[in-house]
Order: sequence, then C-alpha cells, then structure tokens
Amino acid sequence: MSDASPPSPSSAPVDPELLAGLVGATPTLSPLETLRHSTAHVMAMAVQTLFPGTKVTIGPSIDTGFYYDFDRPTPFSEDDLRAIEAEMAKIVAADLPFERHERDRAEVRAMFERMGEAYKLELIDSFPPDATVSYYTTGDWLDLCRGPHVARTAEIGAFKLLSVAGAYWRGDERNAQLQHIYGTAFATQAELDAHLALLEEAKRRDHRRIGKDLDLFSIDEVIGGGLVLWHPKGARVRHVIETFWREEHFAHGYELVGSPHVAREELWNTSGHTTFYKENMYAGMDVDGQQYLVKPMNCPFHCTMFKKGLRSYRELPHRWAELGTVYRYERSGVMHGLLRVRGFTQDDAHLFMTREQLPVELERVVEFCLHILRTFGFTDFKLYLATRPKDYVGAPEMWQVAEAALHAVLVKSGLPFEVDPGGGAFYGPKIDLKLKDCLGREWQCSTVQVDFNLPERFDLSYVGADGAKHRIVMVHRALLGSIERFFAVLTEHYAGAFPVWLAPVQARVIAIGDRQEAYVEEVAGLLRQAGFRVDTHTGGDKLGAKIRQAQLEKIPFMLVCGDKEVAARAVAARARDGSQLPVMSIEAFVDHLRAAAAIPRGGAASVA
Repeated sequence: MSDASPPSPSSAPVDPELLAGLVGATPTLSPLETLRHSTAHVMAMAVQTLFPGTKVTIGPSIDTGFYYDFDRPTPFSEDDLRAIEAEMAKIVAADLPFERHERDRAEVRAMFERMGEAYKLELIDSFPPDATVSYYTTGDWLDLCRGPHVARTAEIGAFKLLSVAGAYWRGDERNAQLQHIYGTAFATQAELDAHLALLEEAKRRDHRRIGKDLDLFSIDEVIGGGLVLWHPKGARVRHVIETFWREEHFAHGYELVGSPHVAREELWNTSGHTTFYKENMYAGMDVDGQQYLVKPMNCPFHCTMFKKGLRSYRELPHRWAELGTVYRYERSGVMHGLLRVRGFTQDDAHLFMTREQLPVELERVVEFCLHILRTFGFTDFKLYLATRPKDYVGAPEMWQVAEAALHAVLVKSGLPFEVDPGGGAFYGPKIDLKLKDCLGREWQCSTVQVDFNLPERFDLSYVGADGAKHRIVMVHRALLGSIERFFAVLTEHYAGAFPVWLAPVQARVIAIGDRQEAYVEEVAGLLRQAGFRVDTHTGGDKLGAKIRQAQLEKIPFMLVCGDKEVAARAVAARARDGSQLPVMSIEAFVDHLRAAAAIPRGGAASVA
C-alpha cells in the first residue's frame, strides 16, 4: 500500500492546522522557521500596501522558505515581485515590532468582517465558539496567527521572492483560485546567495527540461495530464533499469509476478480501498453487470495469489515482486513532470512470512534497497522509523515485535535515522528511506511497511509445524518508489549525463566526410553486435558541429573516423568530458567500452 509518488521538494502542502484553526498555544519553530514565518507576514503586508483590495489567506514557512496565498483578480507579474521586495525592504528598515494579541472569537471575527477579509472569516467560523483567538500586528497591518515571530522586522535577514503559482483555496479546485507567492529567507546574505545558486543548479538539472532536450519522454495534454509517453531514448534507459531490477530480484531470492490493470469492485471492497482510497481511484467500466475499477495498487492481487493453495511454513517466506503499472487520481495542481503523475509503474514487492521470520526478512529488505540504490550511484541516505499511530489495527504485541525488528535493522545499518512517533500507517509500522542527490536534496524512494491489515482482510494464513493455521505477516516494499519518479531523480542527479551503463546511447560513430560512411556503419554494426547502444552521425556537417551535438546529447564516447582510421581499421575515441583517448583498434575499443559500461554492483558511479 505504499504511496510511490510523494510530492517533490518544491511543493508546499497546506498545513492542516492552518486550515483547522489558528487557536491555541504558540507552536515551537526553529530560528530559521521563525525568521521565514516573519518574512511571510512582511511580504503580505507589502502586498496589501501596494495592491489595496487584495485578500490574504494563509502564509506559513515551509522546508525551503515560505509562501502566502492571495486573492487578487490581476495576476502578479515579475515587475510586481520586484516592487513587493522593495516594499518589504522598507518595512524591514522601519524596525516595526511583531506584537501578539489575544481576543475572544466574536471580537476577532467582527474586526476581520470590518476589514472585508472573507477567507479569515471562514477560518474563524471553524473555531470553537468560546475560543480565544490570537493575531499579530506589524505596524498598522495584522493577520490571524499563532506565531512565533522575531521581535522586530529589522531582525529579518536576507530574503528573495522566487515565483508565483496558481492555487485553490483549501486545495479544492471547486473553490476560488488564488495566487501563491513563494519566497525564501536566511539569516545572512551569504546563506541566501548559496541557496539561490543551488536553485539555479537545480533549474539546470530539471528533469523536465533535460527530458525535452535529450528527447527522453513527454506528457501531452491530448492524452492526459500525468500520463507519460516514453520516447525511444528514455525507453532505452528504462529498459536498462528494469532489466537490472529484474535480474537483481532473481539473484536475491524473489520471484516475479504479474497482475491486470483492472479488477472487479469486490476485490477493492475486500482490501478496503473503496472505503479509504476511493477518491484517488479512477472509475472503471461495467462488464456483464459488474463494476470494474482501475488499480491504484498491486497488493490486493498479490494477496489473492497467495491464497491459491494451502501454504506450509516450510515454503515461507514468499518474496513476490512486480513492475506493476497503477493509476491514481492526482489533482492537476500537484502534478510535476515525472515526480508526481497519474499513471506510473511501481516497483512493488510483497513478502509473506511467519512472525519468527520478520526480523531477518526486514534486514534483507533494507540491505537489498541500499545495494540497489548504491549501484545507481547514491551514497548518502537518511532513514525514518514511523511507529504505531493512535488509530491502528492489529494486536499491540505484534506492533511491538514489528517496531523492535525495524528499529534493530536501522541500528545495524549504521545509517542516521529518526523516529517518527505515531507516524506509521494504521495497518503497521514502516521504514522510509530517503536518498540525497548530488545537490543534497532528499528524495523519498524506498519504503518498507509491515501490514497487519490485509492478512486479516484476505484471511491469509499458513499451516505451522504444529499443524494449526497461523496468520501470515506481510511486508510491503517499494524500492525505487516508481520507475517514473526514480527516472526523474536519476536524471537530475546526473544532469542527464548518465553513467555509461545507463546511457541511452553509449557511443556515437562519426564520419569526418563522405568517404568514411561505409566504415562508420561497419564500426557501429560491430559495436551493436557486441551488445552496446550505438548510433552514427554522417552527412555534410563539419566535424566540430558533429562533436558539439554529441556533447549536447551527453553521449559518453564519440568515435571519430577519418581516412587514417579507415586505413588502420581503428577509431579515434573522445570522451564527453572532452578528453581524447589514444587511437585504438575496434577490438581494443570494445574492451574499453565493456569496462566503462560495467554495472558498478553496489558502488558509486561517477556524476561527472
């Protein structure tokens, strides 16, 4: 039941507490969060100063900065952002105090009603009638808020407004469309400059831009938002990823299974999806009077497969994996290239085992995840242990066993981890494994979840050594998360310059002129026969233009063939970083390319 498509680092989910009510004690924020929260208020004050009649909604700090949502009929422009920044600088220089006030709900409501702030009234109306409501003033400006803030505006350091994006009030497209203004703030200008440089580098590595430049994939609204078209070069990389994935699963004791894209509604009733996940599911079709639904997850199929026959403890565990394409309804405002889509291939696995096998199997799973991710070149990880929530299923003692086993695996891994108390799913605790890319950004990929729910719903059991039936323990595992999302992370990590073993085209054979075209085709054919991904560039372009084109396409090797190379049956090889290899025979280059294209098998790959 893992969610393989979490939001990208740039997304800004609305804090439920902001929507539920700004009532109660001041929350605890870090100094940086407090600074950014205060800067958000200064931004909103500047906006309403410059653009009277603009309505404010909510404006929290987020991981990368802050935002505020505004209701204004005219879209904000780049010139507007610059003007808002200038006004913010005036407010900071004025050294105004942030002052907290508390009043009863009715008094605060009357105040905001006089101001015409309809969104604030909606928030206030959600508070208990006898609530004490807090708000902050900054000079003549005020807003609902629990705080905290810096003492005075002059304490705000360096800030920058970054972008404007559309949003809906309360995240519901049936509500009014608002405008997000995103910004960021730091204590010093040096920290801000470093962050802005990081953003520029992230923009350069954006998988959507690289995907277009290298002709890897596209998303076309004629087909539908969030539905990916894999172009030949992108499909080549995907094929390499999936082939490696399958072979590694066989080598680590898994069996591969397959399941259909739709199933009768009865299956989803049994699994509980029609109760707790229906809003994320696509309607299916009526077939012979039966309703069929498009699958959002693979696990119910695997559970059904497991029930085909009486299972003995002697045959356990079963480790079943599937590259299963699933479909989930995502709101249009949260879709983001390949990082959040509506149709994706989840690299799923489900493990069925006895209670006694759980500790060893969990250790194997985590080690396997780390092995695969390291092979793709990732070396920096952080893990999270999410424990039993308030509402849960299963016996408390089983939760204790599962949490203890997960904790022991994390300790043994030697990697940094945090405990997220109460953060587990209702059906079991889990480990979330986040990798860091070359820019230090965290990405959620692997997740390992113990499930006490589906074995009950599907009545999954085995016959123990005592001859009695016992309940199966089930573990969900997504390793890459999804092929689409992992492809995006991989593309940005390498800026499209994939390691040789992953590159869609590993070598391009280039003719200096027309006389070498036959030889170029012969060399390319020999390399293809040796199992490499090779193309050619002949025709009338100048040699320099041909080399530049190959470099733009980030092809690892360019093999230049002139009259001398034809006569010697050799190639002049050039690497994409501009370095020149010695002229060598075709056979020698085959050996060189074979070594360069070897899968690193758990080691780090170059990110050059």
